[in-house]
Order: sequence, then structure tokens, then C-alpha cells
Amino acid sequence: MFYAALALLEIIGAVPSKHAGVISLFDTEFVLKGELPKDLSKDFHKAFELGQVSDYRIIEPCSADKAVEAWEKATRFVDAVADYLRKRAGTL
Repeated sequence: MFYAALALLEIIGAVPSKHAGVISLFDTEFVLKGELPKDLSKDFHKAFELGQVSDYRIIEPCSADKAVEAWEKATRFVDAVADYLRKRAGTL
């Protein structure tokens, strides 16, 4: 999801140095402007939070159900970004 969002930000010439900046600009430039649906933002935020928790806090392992759900949302996110980029490329 992070690299797909970076690809989007690259086309507008904005590449933040931190993950939080990528999420914020993704929301500002693509979700709030109606280019991509709000639920992608929610999924992106949740995935980032899950990553932060697993990277920096001691927790119980992620359940298989949560892992599958995260994978499905990430796949949907990347597919939506790819579709957006293909459509945009067709208009250039």
C-alpha cells in the first residue's frame, strides 16, 4: 500500500520522507479531492497502525483471519491505485 501511494504522489511531484507524510498527502491529494474512495484511506490508516503496533510493541501474533483481511484490503488498495494510474496515463 505504501509503495502504491508513493507512486501516486510521485505523479504530483510530492514525495514525503516519512510514512505518516505519505498517508497524509494521499488523503489530501487523492481522497479529499474525490479521486479515490474514502474507504481506501481507512484501510491505509489501519494497515499503517497494524504495522506500527507489530513493529514497535510486543503483542500477540496476528490471527490468520486478520492477516487475510489485511492482505485483501492491501490487494484492493493496490488494484485501485493501479487502475487510477492506468486511467490517468490514458488521458496524457
